[in-house]
Amino acid sequence: MRQSNGYIILFTAIMTIIVGGLLSVTSQVLGPAQKKSIELDTKSQILGAVMNLEKGDDILGIYDQRIKSLVVDINGEEISTNAKGGAMVAEEVNILKNFKKSTEEREYPVFMYMNASDSNQVDSYILPLYGNGLWDKIWGFVAMDKNGEKIMGVSFDHKGETPGLGARIRDKQIQERYKGKSIYNEGGELVSVYMIKGEKGEPLDPNHVDGLSGATLTAKGVNEMLKSYLTSYEAYFKKVNSGSAQASL
Repeated sequence: MRQSNGYIILFTAIMTIIVGGLLSVTSQVLGPAQKKSIELDTKSQILGAVMNLEKGDDILGIYDQRIKSLVVDINGEEISTNAKGGAMVAEEVNILKNFKKSTEEREYPVFMYMNASDSNQVDSYILPLYGNGLWDKIWGFVAMDKNGEKIMGVSFDHKGETPGLGARIRDKQIQERYKGKSIYNEGGELVSVYMIKGEKGEPLDPNHVDGLSGATLTAKGVNEMLKSYLTSYEAYFKKVNSGSAQASL
């Protein structure tokens, strides 16, 4: 039996309302869990740049005990108020949205890894990174020493790099290569730390690390990402070394 146009429209409207309601309820029920999962993953990556985390570690507890944070601009000045007029929170800065802005317009979170015995002493500064890989976005965190001159650790991740090639930036073995490397050359110029082309398996100077076999473009993306963000934080670390940024603690 052929149904009238009115019946079809009414049926469609009712189904739309029912499905929309179910999706809304599902979103409300799962929303908090999803938000918690994202928070856990982000804080794990931040801590992972400076410490070896084990399965079962209380990530959120460790984070609350060891991390203090703030946000600065390209000039190294602290940003205390967000666009809505509320307090600026480093953990709420959307690095992807920031990446779409010019370097001068971005907000730059700084995560300070505090000493376990002295909560006013910074052991390391952890900085977020974002860039372009071969196929999609890459991101991560770099942990710098107290002077912002040497790398204490990195934590890289990606969305779609090639398994066994560019995807190896997630491997601890690759990330360990950055530890102890200097971002300044002998002349005091910020040159960052570059991953060389190819994988040679031999010692390199303080400004270079071994590359990724078959993943030259992913390595190039990591190099550009690291250099760009380290340069953007340079003004902040000059203030840290002059003592003018310590009041933020």
